[in-house]
Amino acid sequence: MLDSIYTLRELSNQDKLKIEQRLQYAKQASELSAETGLDSTILISRKNLSYNILLSGDYDQYAEMNIGNLVLAQKIQDTLAIADANFNLGWYNQYNSDLENAYQYYLQALKYYEFANNDYQRAITITNIASIQDEEKDYLGSEQNAIEALRILNNITDKDVEIDIYYCLNLLGIVSYKLKNYDKAIEYHNESLDILKNYREYDVEKLYALNNIAIAHRDNGEYEMALKIFEDLFKEPNLRERDPSFYALLLANNAYTDFLNESYEVKPLETQFKEALRLSDSINDDATKLAVSIDLAKFYQKTDKRDSSLKYAKQSYTISKEITANELLLESMILMADLTEGEESKAFLAEHITLSDSLLNVERAKRNKFARIRFETEQLEEENKQFARDRQYLAIISIFLLIGAVLIYIVINQRAKNKELQLVQAQQKANEDIYNLLLQQQDKVDEARTQEKKRMSQELHDGVLGRLFGTRLSLDSLNFSDGPEAIKNRTGYIEQLKTIEEDIRKISHELNTDFVSGSGFMDIVTELVENQSKAYQLTCNFNYSDDISWENIDNKTKINIYRIIQESMQNIYKHAKATSIDISITLKNDVICLKIKDDGKGFDSTKSRKGIGIKNMTSRIKDIEGDINFISKKGKGTKVIVEIPYIINDNDRA
Repeated sequence: MLDSIYTLRELSNQDKLKIEQRLQYAKQASELSAETGLDSTILISRKNLSYNILLSGDYDQYAEMNIGNLVLAQKIQDTLAIADANFNLGWYNQYNSDLENAYQYYLQALKYYEFANNDYQRAITITNIASIQDEEKDYLGSEQNAIEALRILNNITDKDVEIDIYYCLNLLGIVSYKLKNYDKAIEYHNESLDILKNYREYDVEKLYALNNIAIAHRDNGEYEMALKIFEDLFKEPNLRERDPSFYALLLANNAYTDFLNESYEVKPLETQFKEALRLSDSINDDATKLAVSIDLAKFYQKTDKRDSSLKYAKQSYTISKEITANELLLESMILMADLTEGEESKAFLAEHITLSDSLLNVERAKRNKFARIRFETEQLEEENKQFARDRQYLAIISIFLLIGAVLIYIVINQRAKNKELQLVQAQQKANEDIYNLLLQQQDKVDEARTQEKKRMSQELHDGVLGRLFGTRLSLDSLNFSDGPEAIKNRTGYIEQLKTIEEDIRKISHELNTDFVSGSGFMDIVTELVENQSKAYQLTCNFNYSDDISWENIDNKTKINIYRIIQESMQNIYKHAKATSIDISITLKNDVICLKIKDDGKGFDSTKSRKGIGIKNMTSRIKDIEGDINFISKKGKGTKVIVEIPYIINDNDRA
């Protein structure tokens, strides 16, 4: 579905298609987006649809779409979309001359564009605000904002903003003219013309800029400069047909400048004024007709044609009321007051004063209202900024607290690791001590065996071999004797050989007997049990079988057995409060069985499995692939049963 939506959006933006087709595609994309339930997708499609509605000229529907877009954008907190919707609603209200609402929407848009760091749209929004201020006669405020917009646009390098700069310069030229800063107005309009030289499609705007420059020269007293520009403008081909309204205005401006220059001939100038009036009347251009009527009234007043002057003064008075052109209405009232007499003249002056005061009050009220709107917006913005700062401070504090917590955790964890490392090192040292004890014990066994072998060798050499040698010599001497005495002697020597044979059998039996069977690993364990029992004031019964070849069992297993016995006796002393213990080590079905039983207070073996001692013993047994069980009940002592595979080399077993 999303692919279809993207395709429809692309089709709705095809310039080569008619607006009706584009609108249809945009509506389909919006309807499909609504089915997805994805607010972001819905909003994008609605924005696309509202743009096509704008192109179609249905401005009321365009406003309705943007009201909905604003609600949706606020729901999903899309800053840029909120700004765009406010801007579009500002434009709609400005188009409909609802400047107060337009101003409010533009201020909201400006705030969100600032949040979104969208400098281009900020500049456009500020330009529109400046335009509203111009319409409300806040010329200084308008000039200030237009300059700010121009500054922002001049700093944008990632897109073409020349036409936007033109609009800013043109507005600054108009505002400067109204502030009677004519030189500055001419400068701004000339800068705008420099931009338009590169754009053929803006030929009409070029003509308007030249007309504005000419008017500024005229009101600055530079009539010849103004007339020269008007003369050049009249040379534009087909200007009357292309823009009859502007052509009529140009005729009037040129004639009035000539009139002010006081170097004119009455008849040609009158003809020019009336041509401008006729042309504007023919195209129903009331604004130009009004301006020409006032100029004609002044012209006839200057040339002492009072009736004609009064005629056009009345005409300007009527038109200005009809189209609510208050500035020109005030001017026409002054003319009417000058051209009439008595009470009628006073009435026009009174009306002028009333309207002038009314307009001044309205203007002041609007300025105050706009100032209040800006103040309230800025106050709200400041509150939002303060809220943002508070959130930022809270975030910073939270970050510091988090960092502190992490550091504390690291310190605690490191200390735990250090303790664990110290424990491991202590265990390793204990294991090394046990291993050294085993080595020392093995050395003692080896030394005993060596001494025994030496004793056997001496006994064989000095005893048995000597006796064998003597008996052999005696038997050799009887080889040549056959008498009774010889037989008797042989019998005696045979008995001696039997005695020697028995001695050899005895020595052989001693060699086959493990004369150090009571020594080695069990001696170390016995010493441990005796020392611990004495230290803990326990009565201990320790038994072990002799059929386990400890010298053929790896040291890792022996060390762990040693440590389990040691750990068990420590636990019994610390926790069990026992008085006696039984320890046995036996061999059953190639399994070494270690049993440790005490008469202590016992514990609930189903719940107390988290102690360090129990964990250590379980870990040790698991390390040598054995099993360990704890059998205990409260008040009935504890029994620890350990089973370890009895694994020796086949050669050793043989």
